[in-house]
Amino acid sequence: MKYEEIIIEKREYELLKQIISNAEHNKDKTYKGSIEKLTTELKSATIVNDQSMPAEIVRFNSIVTIQTPFGESKRYQIVTPEKSDIAQNKLSILAPMGLALFGYALSDEIMWQFPTGIHAIKILDVEQPSALQKNNL
Repeated sequence: MKYEEIIIEKREYELLKQIISNAEHNKDKTYKGSIEKLTTELKSATIVNDQSMPAEIVRFNSIVTIQTPFGESKRYQIVTPEKSDIAQNKLSILAPMGLALFGYALSDEIMWQFPTGIHAIKILDVEQPSALQKNNL
């Protein structure tokens, strides 16, 4: 892990807490486990203002290229649940992989529980959206 803990921008931290509290995840074991793990990580997360946010951190609207053990590298945009569209590679923050990536940095490797078991995800690239998109979470 590049940083000691996950790093989250202050407004996005508040939005994420709200999304998690409103999520209907109680019936799905994988989602519940992923949300519980992220909730635990949020307790020790570094919260920063937008100007201090490193560009290499995965956040809302980031476009992330990852390598998983399931095949070729994949590219996703991390979005709020209502903007999720897997056909357009828009991955909900509440999807297990979205939860796994959020707050981590370029080159980090994360071990995460997926429906098929625990697997490593390697962050190969992180691109940030324009300021207009960031303000329009």
